[in-house]
Amino acid sequence: MPKLNQFKTLVLDEFEEEKFHLPPHTHTYYEIIYINKGSGIHHLNNNLLQYKAGDLFVISPDDEHYFDIKKSTRFTFIKFTDNYFNSKQNLTCDEFLVNTPESFMRDKILKETVLKFDEPCKTILKNTVENIVTYGKYIDVTSSPIVFYQILSIFGLIKETIRCMNLQMQSTHLDNEQIANYIHQNIYQPKLVQIKVIAEHFNIAQTYFSAYFKRTFSISYRDYIHNLRTTLIEKRFHNNQLPIKQIAYEFGFTDESHLTNYFKKRKNMKPTDFKKL
Repeated sequence: MPKLNQFKTLVLDEFEEEKFHLPPHTHTYYEIIYINKGSGIHHLNNNLLQYKAGDLFVISPDDEHYFDIKKSTRFTFIKFTDNYFNSKQNLTCDEFLVNTPESFMRDKILKETVLKFDEPCKTILKNTVENIVTYGKYIDVTSSPIVFYQILSIFGLIKETIRCMNLQMQSTHLDNEQIANYIHQNIYQPKLVQIKVIAEHFNIAQTYFSAYFKRTFSISYRDYIHNLRTTLIEKRFHNNQLPIKQIAYEFGFTDESHLTNYFKKRKNMKPTDFKKL
């Protein structure tokens, strides 16, 4: 199955076809697809979704899809990479540090349901897509704050429509106590406290997790992990009951020398010297 790549952070594509030019495929980027006219069936992750003019679909890199066109269809594709929203953090509000557009687009309900946009959302959506396309004819959309906010407004329209349809999306609320508890429970397993793992566990985009953590806990995630691990190791040394080799194994170090080098870098002394204090 073909997997499409995109290197520009944001690409606009508008075209009309009687037969979709691509077979079933996936891609490395995200897509917002608006149906300007026409009808057919959108094959999305083995779901068959009938579409018509005014419908909207969101596609994430995990999705497999293609269009079976029944009536000549005019599409507008808004395609962006992970770096698009990540590079605009200075323009986003706190909500988007947690409930990022990327994580929002992965929600299962959006792959199983055709959203029903009622007025005035239906007209606002149509106008917003047209505005974005119009801007794209005159300026570089990748760096335009106006286009960025227009795209964000599409997510606002989706959320409002989901609310009106009484659909239940996966919760993206972050409990800071839960984050801290997760870290303390898994600090002994280095792989489980890697940013990519904890970000996935709490359904927050990896590119935003570090910024969110530092904003919330007033310390970088890396420093928090190092400080916690070092403090716990110090307590083990103070107890003076376990050999360094066993402590190294407990905290996921490859061997005693690995722990010794780590501790020396953090405390500027060897574990054997620290235990003598």
